[in-house]
Amino acid sequence: MKKNPIKETATKAPQSSCGHCCSNEHTTESTGKVSNFNLYLPAIISFLMLLIGIAIDYFNILPFFNNYIRLAWYIIAYIPVGFPVIKEGWKSIKNGNFFTEFFLMGIATIGAFAIGEYPEGVAVMVFYAVGELFQGAAVKRAKGNIKALLDLRPDHALVFRDHNYISVAPELVEIGEKIQVRAGEKVPLDGQLISEKGTFNTAALTGESKPRSLKKGAPIYAGSINTSGVVEITTTKTYKDSSIARILDMVQNATERKSKTELFIRKFAKVYTPIVTYLAIALTFLPYFFVENYVFQDWLYRALIFLVISCPCALVISIPLGYFGGLGAASRNGILLKGASFLDTMTKVNTVALDKTGTLTKGVFKIKDLVKDQIFTESEFMNYLIAIESQSTHPIAKAILEYELNTQPYKATEVTEIAGKGLKGMVNTKTVLVGNKALMNDHHISIPKETETVVESIVMMAIDGKFAGYVTIADEIKEDALLAIANMRKVGIQKIIILSGDKDSITQKVAQELGLDWAKGGLLPEDKLAEMEKLKNEAGTKVAFVGDGINDAPVLAISDVGIAMGGLGSDVAIETADVIIQNDQPTKIATAIKIGKSTRKIVWQNIALAFGIKIIVLAMGAGGMATMWEAVFADVGVALLAILNAVRLQKMQWN
Repeated sequence: MKKNPIKETATKAPQSSCGHCCSNEHTTESTGKVSNFNLYLPAIISFLMLLIGIAIDYFNILPFFNNYIRLAWYIIAYIPVGFPVIKEGWKSIKNGNFFTEFFLMGIATIGAFAIGEYPEGVAVMVFYAVGELFQGAAVKRAKGNIKALLDLRPDHALVFRDHNYISVAPELVEIGEKIQVRAGEKVPLDGQLISEKGTFNTAALTGESKPRSLKKGAPIYAGSINTSGVVEITTTKTYKDSSIARILDMVQNATERKSKTELFIRKFAKVYTPIVTYLAIALTFLPYFFVENYVFQDWLYRALIFLVISCPCALVISIPLGYFGGLGAASRNGILLKGASFLDTMTKVNTVALDKTGTLTKGVFKIKDLVKDQIFTESEFMNYLIAIESQSTHPIAKAILEYELNTQPYKATEVTEIAGKGLKGMVNTKTVLVGNKALMNDHHISIPKETETVVESIVMMAIDGKFAGYVTIADEIKEDALLAIANMRKVGIQKIIILSGDKDSITQKVAQELGLDWAKGGLLPEDKLAEMEKLKNEAGTKVAFVGDGINDAPVLAISDVGIAMGGLGSDVAIETADVIIQNDQPTKIATAIKIGKSTRKIVWQNIALAFGIKIIVLAMGAGGMATMWEAVFADVGVALLAILNAVRLQKMQWN
């Protein structure tokens, strides 16, 4: 597999065990784009000369086409495809690496010339080169999804300085600066929208095809594309800490972290190649001592066939290409894996433990139920409640304040906070209490018995010493949570549980609604850790933990696979996790498992295909029943079949 001059890119192609790059991306210095003509020209020249030579041989068109003229013709045909291989083989030998693919192909084809099999020597190298071209195209396709992320790297930022917007490199923008993003441009840094609204395409970051409409104050991530008018953003992170920089770093590292299967095949190939070389030598000379009518040329031809067949092309490229394709398919679906090894590990997961808030639920509190005294209209009741809660910064107060009033809001005065219980204040000359059961008891307010059975967070209100009613506040379950659980069951997850720091009663209710196996709430980080250790100690259990908060980081670290929600998730959780779901959709958990299983299946299909056919044709070659043409199929043909099989990952639909 020829080592072509390529420009360094941020992503790397799979490397073969022979130590050469298997990418065939020729680039031009002026444009950096692949020149297809230059790429295919050597193989075209050699192939046409081979066909012409075979035609002249077969039809005996030119009587003078023999001896040295015939040899010279086939040598010229051999040079365009053979010289790069011989050159790389020589470089490898000088570096102390004798047993490479270049060495095997070089010796086999030069040997064919030595025994007068000129057309077969050229044919082997031509088909080898053609196989490399197909392989290069396959690698390029596999890299396509990941390289698309690189195109998201912003090259400038319009930052407001000295009363004007100036263009600077994103790396030079500081936190808190105001930047402007025009229609069609990429957001250069993570920030907060300060324009009233904006619409952004986040497909490459999250795999979500539908543009997202954001309002003032909403967080926005670097790499998103502005599809509306000009917007202004206040930066909240430097470029090196931005979402796009983090994604690119993870993608680059992921392509370099090998799976156990890849590592095994690489080690195997380093042992396998010298063994078959010595076997070929033995096949040439040992029969002299055991076979009557020993003919050196015949046994040398068998040994050369043996060498061509034994090239480990199919294994050393199709396996990393399979994993590379799996990583690309995952990234296209908004799933980032920090290494190919996690594609393997995902296939073994049979238990999934999930955090609740931000993972199965939206992490946003909303009023679920409102129960009031009949003397108040709903608007009046909420006016009193909002007047008091407007003085609080509690997350529950924020949920109440989102209620839309149809009238002018009331004004509260003399508002005081009663620690751990609630608020007290004056509204329209009335004394208003807003808080929990303890606050009502302290003021001897009679509470309806029905409140004892409320699972959700409850906010009670009393006006002038009488109970006025209550609202329940709940975190909404994500739209795709139920489907996520069903999909996980379909891909073979036997046990799905919740480990949450939220109230146990709320946790149990969510678990019941989603049909989970069991759940535990009210857990501190150390409690979650203890529960995870118990799960891991169960025989035959492989656990994935899914979370998004800082308190989830320890559990993400010790689980067999840590999965973080990357949209709303904390930086600590994202850094600790092995897999990141960019759009926070729990349905992507099953998608990641499906991609892992399909990748592993294709990899093992390729291993079986390569070994099976090679063993059969090796035996035929050693027994004199195979020619160079069968050898070409066993090497290049099998490699092509394996590559085409691996490329299927790019075309599969996962949702």
